[in-house]
Amino acid sequence: MTLPSKPGLKRLDAMTTLLEFMTAAHRRCDEALAAAEGEVCGKNWGAAAQKYQEFNAAMACHFAQEEDVLFPAFEEATGMTEGPTAVMRMEHEQMRSLLAQLASAAGEQDSSRFLGLSETLMILIQQHNMKEEQMLYPMCDQRLEEIDALIGRIEAVGSDSGLRSPKPEEGAP
Repeated sequence: MTLPSKPGLKRLDAMTTLLEFMTAAHRRCDEALAAAEGEVCGKNWGAAAQKYQEFNAAMACHFAQEEDVLFPAFEEATGMTEGPTAVMRMEHEQMRSLLAQLASAAGEQDSSRFLGLSETLMILIQQHNMKEEQMLYPMCDQRLEEIDALIGRIEAVGSDSGLRSPKPEEGAP
């Protein structure tokens, strides 16, 4: 079964599970961080600032999608409010702290500090994403109903707030 596309929202592909949809969002965030790191390595500070802002916006959007839509839906369906979603929220806060430090390093044009912090952040992101992709998202696919409608609500978070998770086709000729 493929998911219908909502008017005004572009899906990456016809996806059938929340796991697939959210994993694709993780990969886009990873790519956005790598782009910022590349510009920092080249000491292209104007481009680095832009790429960092794109990455930060993608992360903020992803956090909002999970914290405002996905986690509450999971908690309502399962009754688990102190389980995996509590851990994920705590890790989001840890990442937000590192994101603020990254912004400071970028503003100071401190490539060594930026790259050290981005390495720490990437390790945290990888561990976090593994928990979501191997545990939480499969649990959501098993326990939640109307996944296609849920994905539509998740997608709407970024478009409603001005935050958005970048799509691979954006910026392509």
